[in-house]
Amino acid sequence: MKINTGLFICAIAVSLLSQGCGAGGDKKQDKKQLDGFVTGTANFSADESFSPIVNEELFVFRGIFRDANPVITYKPETGVISDLLNDKTRVAILSRTLDTTESGVLKRRELVPDVNKFAIDAVALIVNQASNDTTISVNEIKQMLRGEAKANKSIVFDNPNSSLVRYLKALAGTTEFKQKNIYALSSNKEVIKYVSTHTDAIGITGFSWLNDPDQDYAAAVDKVKIMGVKDESSKTAPNEYFKPSQTTLVEQSYPLSRSLYIIDCTGRKGLGAGFASFLASERGQRIILKSGLLPDSLPPREINIVH
Repeated sequence: MKINTGLFICAIAVSLLSQGCGAGGDKKQDKKQLDGFVTGTANFSADESFSPIVNEELFVFRGIFRDANPVITYKPETGVISDLLNDKTRVAILSRTLDTTESGVLKRRELVPDVNKFAIDAVALIVNQASNDTTISVNEIKQMLRGEAKANKSIVFDNPNSSLVRYLKALAGTTEFKQKNIYALSSNKEVIKYVSTHTDAIGITGFSWLNDPDQDYAAAVDKVKIMGVKDESSKTAPNEYFKPSQTTLVEQSYPLSRSLYIIDCTGRKGLGAGFASFLASERGQRIILKSGLLPDSLPPREINIVH
């Protein structure tokens, strides 16, 4: 479902008006006040792979709506799905939609998922600045992940239960990585730090972690470089290498990307719907744009003409 800025503003107005009208209402209802569109507290679960951009959005959202308090717990993808299916949360942020079985579990509990895409992230391959490797092909990536290439490089990625590992398994057409030269670390930060000190490593990480890094790993980012990737199956540029950027994501020339979704199973216009609307609004999409990721809908450019 696509949410526009006008709907976002109208929903906020209705939410605030409803709160004002209900100020002298039923005291029993006040004891267990439900979160509103931009008020109250609600628990969300989010894929830890996207904590940089989600935290940026959350910071601005809370700054604008001081009575809103989304509490976001970051976990590997499998943990987020588990929270959703076991009713520990009813709002999730993931890099995929729910499959038929997962949707069925929720629908049997009369919780119909409201799914909104809000951004596109790239899967980046990084090497040490001292490495001679600057390019790689999609076929070479698949061969390395399947153990069909020479094991002269170690391949590192984040948590074994992460969305990135699921993505890589699907890309390689395998259910598990058995090779001794493939390692799962604990997080995207650890991947970047590892590659920054190992010249024989190839790291696979989310592109969002390489833009405007926090101080605790910014020095490591300066010691790695992003590889260009070629997709031999491309109909438009099978012999060209591309690095991840907003331009190559828009043109779909960079072959490794994934979409970000917010999934609201509350069935009402509560804080989950409010945050989803903010993500899809012009303000929320501009935050995506400035982060280096690709917004789901590109905000219009404002041009001031001075006479």
